[in-house]
Amino acid sequence: MDANALYLVVGVALLLAVVLPTLLERVALSAPMVLVGTGLAVSYLPVFGGEWVSPLAHPAVTERAAELCVIVALMGVGLAIDRPLAATRASLRAWRSTWSLLLIAMPLCIACVALLGWWAMGITPAAALLLGASLAPTDPVLAADVQVSGPTAAQDEPIDEQDEVRFALTSEGGLNDALAFPFVYAAIYLIQKGPIQQWWLEWLSWELFGKVLIGLFIGYISGWLIGALSFRSRSSVLRFAEQGEPLVALSATLGVYGLTELIGGWGFLAVFVAALRLRAVERNNRYHAVMHEMVERLERLLTLLLLLMLGLALGEGLLAYLPWQGALVGLALIFIIRPATAWLALGRQSNTDTQGDQCLGPRERIVTAFFGVRGIGSVYYLAYALQRADFPHAEVLWSVVGFTILVSVIVHGISATPVMHWLERIRERPDVEEPGRM
Repeated sequence: MDANALYLVVGVALLLAVVLPTLLERVALSAPMVLVGTGLAVSYLPVFGGEWVSPLAHPAVTERAAELCVIVALMGVGLAIDRPLAATRASLRAWRSTWSLLLIAMPLCIACVALLGWWAMGITPAAALLLGASLAPTDPVLAADVQVSGPTAAQDEPIDEQDEVRFALTSEGGLNDALAFPFVYAAIYLIQKGPIQQWWLEWLSWELFGKVLIGLFIGYISGWLIGALSFRSRSSVLRFAEQGEPLVALSATLGVYGLTELIGGWGFLAVFVAALRLRAVERNNRYHAVMHEMVERLERLLTLLLLLMLGLALGEGLLAYLPWQGALVGLALIFIIRPATAWLALGRQSNTDTQGDQCLGPRERIVTAFFGVRGIGSVYYLAYALQRADFPHAEVLWSVVGFTILVSVIVHGISATPVMHWLERIRERPDVEEPGRM
C-alpha cells in the first residue's frame, strides 16, 4: 500500500469525523462510528490490500499505540474529575458508586465472560480468563459522551460534576483500566506457571496488592510534586501555571507512567491518581482547563486514528476467526452481563440515603449499568498478554474483542446522546422526583 494513500485516507477520515456529527446532529452519529466505518469501507479498495494494520501481524505496534492512547485518556479523565478523594469517610462515600462498579461489577464481568469463553466457545481456561480480563474494564477513551466534561476556561468546575451517572462512569473508566491488569496477569500465570495453587499467593501479594500500592504511592507523590511546582514554586521558571504551559500535563503523563512501570507498579493507576492529585492542588485554578484542553485534543486525535486503524483491520480480516459462539459472548457482555452485574452492584444505593449524599436513582442506575463502553483498553490488554505468553486461540480472541468493540461503538455511540438528554429532561420535570438527589 502506498503510504501517501494512507495519509490521504487519514486526513479525509479525520475531517469527516469532525464535520459529519455536527452536520448530522439530529442523526445518532458519532465520530468513532464515522472512523470505524470509513476504515472498514476503505479496506475494501484494491490499493489498500494487505495486512498493514492487523494486530495479528503487528502486535508490538498495536500494544504501544493503544498504550499511549489509554494513558493520555487517563490523564484527561483525572483532570476532569473535581470530586475530592481522600481517606475520609465522607470522601469515600462520595465515591461509593465507583467502588461498587470496581469491586463487584468488574470481577463478576470477568468471571462471566471467562466462563462463557470456556464453556460456550471451547477455548482453554487461560485464554478464556484473558478474554474476560480484556473485555471487562470500561474504556475511558470512547466514553466521552457519558463522562464529566472537565474544567473549561469559563468555568473551572465541570458543570456536570454533580451528575452521578457521569461521575460514576468517568471514575470507573479511570480506575478499572489499572485494576483489570492483575487478572490479565492471572491468565499469563496460568499459561506460564501452571495450576493456580502454584502461583496464587505470588499473584495475590504482588500483582493484586503490591503493584497497586506502588501505583497509588507514585501517582500521589508525583501529582503533589508537579502541582506544588506548577502553582507554588519559589522560582518563576517552575510556576508553570503562570505561564499557562499545557505540555506539563503530557510530561506528567509520560513521566509518571514510565517511572511507575520501571519500578514495577501499575502505570495506568499512577497516571490517573497523579491527575487527581494535580487537580486537587489549587483546585479552582484555570490552569487545569488549559492542561485538560490540550490532553483532550491529543486523546481525541489518538482515539480517532486508532479507530480508523481498527476499521481497516476489520476489513483486512480481523473477524475472519469469529465463531458464532464468540459473537454471542460479545453481545451477551454488552446487553446482559455488564448491565446486570453493574445494576446488581449499584443496588445498595437508595434514594432514601439518610446522610444526604448523592446516589443513583432507579433510572440513573439503569443508565449507568448500560453504558459499559468497550474500546481501546481491550485492544491494549490483549496485545500486551499475547506479547508475553503463548496463548492458544489468539486469532479467535482478537476476533471476539474486535467484534465486541465494534458493537459497543455502534450501540453506545447511537444511544449515548439521546439517553443522556432523556435523563436530563426527566430531572428537569417538576412533577417527577429527581432521581439521585436527596
